[in-house]
Amino acid sequence: MTSRKQTPSDFLKQIVGRPVVVKLNSGVDYRGVLACLDGYMNIALEQTEEYNGGQLKNKYGDAFIRGNNVLYISTQRKK
Repeated sequence: MTSRKQTPSDFLKQIVGRPVVVKLNSGVDYRGVLACLDGYMNIALEQTEEYNGGQLKNKYGDAFIRGNNVLYISTQRKK
């Protein structure tokens, strides 16, 4: 039995519309619902919260994050 490996592109397509954490090169985290992203990793988030050092710093409705600032994106753990 063979299992198909999931590519990063497959993963990103699956998480659109789900809560995510986007970590920037600067160390700042943005948490929100992934609205869309493109091939350059430019990311649009909805219901966005900004965290620095684990502390909530600000809340935004919609946010756009330029891809070259992104260290990683992951699904948000359920609390």
